[in-house]
Amino acid sequence: MRKTIALAVAAAALAGCGVLPGVPQGSGGEERQSRPVSESTTASAPAQQPEPAQESAPPQQSAVIATKETKVGAGDMYGEARVDLTGLKRQGRTTTLTWVITALDGKVNVHNSLGTGTLDFTVSGVALIDPVNAKRYRVARNGTGADATCVCAGTQGQFLEKGEASTLYAVFAAPPADVSTINVEMPGIGVFTDVPIA
Repeated sequence: MRKTIALAVAAAALAGCGVLPGVPQGSGGEERQSRPVSESTTASAPAQQPEPAQESAPPQQSAVIATKETKVGAGDMYGEARVDLTGLKRQGRTTTLTWVITALDGKVNVHNSLGTGTLDFTVSGVALIDPVNAKRYRVARNGTGADATCVCAGTQGQFLEKGEASTLYAVFAAPPADVSTINVEMPGIGVFTDVPIA
């Protein structure tokens, strides 16, 4: 029931932000890239997925489809994190990305590290990149004005200690049907290449 309600809310929000046809384009959606996208590597998936300590949305898949370990930090907060992509699912004209961030060492700032600015406590800075068609898909918005919010997880107050995890999500306009893999860009984390779209 929660999933059905969440999908209905996402569809209504996307209709207002211009992601669906016949509606002017808002701040979420796609943008054409003027230069090629750089690539990085995607590590193999670990055998188990961590149990999330804080959950913003239920994961859509239980298997890890891509993973990356990296050092993260800013100001006086530094640590090491593992990011496990757990789902990239196309549903009609939208695509939903789900992932889990786990603190491996130190303190990991999820609070404002994945947004588009210091006071953005969401994951709105995450993007899907289609290197074949040279397009970047930004997180969908629930409107077109300055007060439009992303159709994504909130992160306010999430400072992860070693062993803690957070499950997050973001909704995007769907890439063309012939696109079966895409790159995922996360601020402060890096780029996951050739992530399969289900």
